[in-house]
Amino acid sequence: MGFLYSILLGGIAGFIASRIMDSHHSALINILLGIVGGWVGGFIAKRLGNDPENDGLLMNLLISVIGAVVLIFIGRLF
Repeated sequence: MGFLYSILLGGIAGFIASRIMDSHHSALINILLGIVGGWVGGFIAKRLGNDPENDGLLMNLLISVIGAVVLIFIGRLF
């Protein structure tokens, strides 16, 4: 169930991040951005003193969106 949860949450987070950054990608890229963004966002959240593993669905989505936005931003630098 965790794998399906990651794909669903990643797809939603990647879609939201791509709209925030005005970057239109395919569904697969959105899912990948959201999943990797969740890792990046989780890393950032842990550094700021938050434990994303104990947070709820909406907080995990927000952390994933922030991470995906950071990834898109870094990708645009190159």
